[in-house]
Amino acid sequence: MINSMANKKIENLSDWTRFIILFIFGVILMAPFIWMVSVGFDRTANVTMPFPPRLIPEEASPFNYGIVFENGRLIQSYINSGMVTISSVFLGVASSLLAGYAFSKGKFKGKKILFILVLCTLMIPIEPRLIPLYTLFNKVGLLNTFWPLILPTLINGMLIFLCKQFFDQLPDTLREAAQMDGGGEFKIFFRVYLPLAGPIAATMVILAFIWSWNDFMWPLVVLNNQDLHTVPLYLASFSLENGTSLGGLTMALATVSILPIVVLYLFLQRYVIQSIALSGVKGE
Repeated sequence: MINSMANKKIENLSDWTRFIILFIFGVILMAPFIWMVSVGFDRTANVTMPFPPRLIPEEASPFNYGIVFENGRLIQSYINSGMVTISSVFLGVASSLLAGYAFSKGKFKGKKILFILVLCTLMIPIEPRLIPLYTLFNKVGLLNTFWPLILPTLINGMLIFLCKQFFDQLPDTLREAAQMDGGGEFKIFFRVYLPLAGPIAATMVILAFIWSWNDFMWPLVVLNNQDLHTVPLYLASFSLENGTSLGGLTMALATVSILPIVVLYLFLQRYVIQSIALSGVKGE
């Protein structure tokens, strides 16, 4: 009895220790974001940035955020980013689900070699691909349009890999039973496996959304028209034009620019956690 009570106290102490350590690291990780939001509410930061940095503004005011939401160019950049991101996420996730299912459950010649080639694309950074992609889209006359930002997302090695790993955990008996009922491959995918792929689809939506929304280098290369600028391009141009003279307004813009990602994650986080939990369960 005494030993069990002692073991329980040790476990409680260990839980509290882990909680305190994780809480400290969480505060450290969140501090830059809290500071960014705080500076956005600090009207005096437009004159000079507060130093040393403080998490609570001396004169809190929604002035900077009011100007942000009245900014026509920001609204246009939001529309541009929304069009590009929604299209990229839909096409990228849809194609990755189909490819992941084919690599996991399909039986065709050269499957392993093709999958290795897909994995090899993960080792090639964006920089070496800029010139070939730019030349390609220049020849077909698609520069200064949204197509160069959307079409390359059709093939995403990371998303295809995640889909294959997820479908590998699902039992093959589901496919065999559907085949016995006369179902073709597309029918099996859409009616049997796709309804089970909600968690991994939500994870891919978040990843693809973040990649597309935050993309800066590739849009900078292919979009020269300011009317087509996405949110990162507009934020960069605003920072270059004003430097640190409007620090509060710049931080307010930065805060507003990440809001869609935060909102999307809050809605889909439970599916992400579910996909992580299911990734270690092998179906029988």
